Amino acid sequence: MPNFHFKSITDFHTHFGLKTPENPLFSIMHSELDPKEKASCDTTDLSEDPLVMNCDFYAISFKKIISGEFIYGRTKYDCTNGSLLFTAPNQTVSFKGIVVSSESYHIAFHKDYIRNLDIYEKIKSYNFFNYNVNEALHLSPKEELIIKDIFKNIKAEYHNNQDEFSKDIIISQLETLLKYADRFYKRQFLNRTDDNKILITRFKDILNSYFEQNLLVEEGIPTVDWMADQLNVSHRYMSDTIKAETGKTAVDQINLFLVEEAKSLLLNPKLSISETAYQLGFEYPQYFTRVFKKKTGMSPKAYIQAHSLN
Repeated sequence: MPNFHFKSITDFHTHFGLKTPENPLFSIMHSELDPKEKASCDTTDLSEDPLVMNCDFYAISFKKIISGEFIYGRTKYDCTNGSLLFTAPNQTVSFKGIVVSSESYHIAFHKDYIRNLDIYEKIKSYNFFNYNVNEALHLSPKEELIIKDIFKNIKAEYHNNQDEFSKDIIISQLETLLKYADRFYKRQFLNRTDDNKILITRFKDILNSYFEQNLLVEEGIPTVDWMADQLNVSHRYMSDTIKAETGKTAVDQINLFLVEEAKSLLLNPKLSISETAYQLGFEYPQYFTRVFKKKTGMSPKAYIQAHSLN
């Protein structure tokens, strides 16, 4: 399977036979069948041969994928019409036999294009650039129209005669696109409450199994990355799902689980507070005490004393 590493947007354009980008640090591509062709065919093949691709720039794509295999990391893409895909620099994507509908958009921009601008820092807060592809944003028809209009505005400015206002206008539209994406992702999390609950149930089951196998003692407290790996999702998607459903972060949920287990262990007269901490994977008893007090409002010692009076 060919493996391509595109260091520049120009290299990307050259490889796929596209026109040289008007700006080496930013480009927008719009694919649409000729109206005369739409009567007989409304889809187009994007790639027949298997291809693995890694780029040194950000990419945002709007596609209606009809068929084919699209893999990001270990996960196969959920082929759903009207999807926004986000990738950050140095993320690997592979695809084979992709067939998309008659219209698609693709924006590529390098870090240097946004460096020293507010969006450079803001973009780090948008977790969806690090979601797995099967965690793409699936748009409703109304949302799709909004996103398409923004792409069209960016395209119009991109092909306009470049002047001192061009970049500011493009950046402004790009920021709007990301804000809408953030809003629509939050809607998607709320609409998928059943899936969210399943994920949280699995999250808790993994913690229970980890504890029962005595892995807290052997391996320490599981990390968010490790938990996400067990769930086969990106850690940011897992964290956002848990936050949307429970109002607490994944780290909070892990700590709450540990505190609940600690409540039972602390009442065992054969275990000291330090031994309880080590049983739960805490390297330092002082840190265990801080976590326990933060979650319960009392220190482990006070908890033991309160229950000894009952």
